[in-house]
Amino acid sequence: MNPLHYFRAGDWFVVLLGVLLTAWLAATFWQGGAAQKVVIRAGGQLFTETRLDQARRIAVPGPLGVSLVEIEPGRVRVAADPSPRQLCVKQGWLARAGDAALCLPNQISVELVGTTRRFDSLNY
Repeated sequence: MNPLHYFRAGDWFVVLLGVLLTAWLAATFWQGGAAQKVVIRAGGQLFTETRLDQARRIAVPGPLGVSLVEIEPGRVRVAADPSPRQLCVKQGWLARAGDAALCLPNQISVELVGTTRRFDSLNY
């Protein structure tokens, strides 16, 4: 017997309501929003905090050498890093508030900040 025969009109309404509620919650709470500025830290200390409205490159010194952070309007990335595995460079462009790239061997972090903060391991 087909299991769909056990569903009644009210059951389908509850399933549809659950799907719509889940989609709304995902769109509302699981997004970081638009980023407004970038926070760059070196050795655990604030190196610079700047807006994302102009293209520029920032050289950030670390224990292994200089990391190059590239900013374009609305996004940022670590363009070059002396770390051996290049994980923060492979992270690519960051564009949403709460996104971060960590160059751990070189002790550098790049984080995007917006009007609201997303909960993650950096601000836990």
